[in-house]
Amino acid sequence: MITSVVDGQQVSWTDRKRYLWPLGLVVPLLPLAARDGLWWAGPVWVLVIIPLLDAAIGQDRSNPPEWAVDQLQDDRYYRWCTYLFLPLQYLGPLSACHVITTRHLSTVAELGYALTVGTVAGVAINTAHELGHKSPKVERRLAKLALAQSGYGHFSVEHNRGHHNRVATPEDPASSRLGESFWTFLPRTVFGSARSGWRLEATRLRAQGKPVWSRHNDVLTAWALTPALFAGLTVAFGWKVLPFLVVQAVFGFSLLEVVNYLEHYGLLRQQDASGRYERCQPSHSWNSNHVASNVLLYQLERHSDHHAHPTRRYQALRHFDESPQLPSGYGLMLGLACIPPLWRKVMDPRVRAHYDGDLTKANIHPRKRGKYVPTAGSSDLGASPAHPEAVHPA
Repeated sequence: MITSVVDGQQVSWTDRKRYLWPLGLVVPLLPLAARDGLWWAGPVWVLVIIPLLDAAIGQDRSNPPEWAVDQLQDDRYYRWCTYLFLPLQYLGPLSACHVITTRHLSTVAELGYALTVGTVAGVAINTAHELGHKSPKVERRLAKLALAQSGYGHFSVEHNRGHHNRVATPEDPASSRLGESFWTFLPRTVFGSARSGWRLEATRLRAQGKPVWSRHNDVLTAWALTPALFAGLTVAFGWKVLPFLVVQAVFGFSLLEVVNYLEHYGLLRQQDASGRYERCQPSHSWNSNHVASNVLLYQLERHSDHHAHPTRRYQALRHFDESPQLPSGYGLMLGLACIPPLWRKVMDPRVRAHYDGDLTKANIHPRKRGKYVPTAGSSDLGASPAHPEAVHPA
């Protein structure tokens, strides 16, 4: 319980989810369950169990009072819920390497096992996301370790300095566009984010007079952890584990990118006459208050407040009424995202409703503009500041 004195009166507040947050540590234990025959435990957990829990438990739109936020964020209990993820995370690949080199698994079982281990790698990127935004060096270093399993070491640099500046604009490789399928978005964001992260870090180092190819390069040092990890496991267990490690890494960062896909789909920050984008608002992120998936993802689904206050710790993130809401938590939504016709059927009407039918205000995939915005009598439409993708194709 948190207590304080406000306007001369003593007040108190209790985080009703306080003892639910450690449930996030169940996720890195999935590979340990899988080794007993539940090879596809990871995908089943994400695509079936979590949506069912979201539906059964429902939503929680309550926010901590502002007077309680500082004490809430200073409570180290919440930090340990993220710190403990890392040692549990690495039990997965270690255990898996032992299993696949000592037991004769079918191709289907080994694939399911790789995707289960990759599920942990993907959720670990979210843990790195929480840690990488914080000021203490120890948390940023832990973020690098969490990213090593998926080979996505550039994420912290690109996400913090790239995505947060360009979010909900066509220039952002991690913001999906109306009409853009996940399968089109995936290569664009994977390669675009890696390039952006490298360029941002190179620019920073050159401005400081430091060599780009050096230990000072945060992207390079984070990337280096992945071959070091994979090489160590290969030496310990043999070459057979290397394809397994690659598959789980690809699935891990793809899981992260499908979450990126649904977080800002079709949403666009408007430009003024000078071409300057408006400040990021709660209306530029899709949100969800479903309890189960938020507990397991450190409240990532309260994404608007995260963009407004990137250093705010997960337990203090707030719901905004003006934020557009997803119809379900991330588990169900990422499944829909992988099936473009279903995704468009569910989400395109929501984008249209969000903009009161005026899709000229949306971030539209350039090749699909004619489908969403009639061009008859609108020959100058592409030059309008409200359509920056026509001027700055990302």
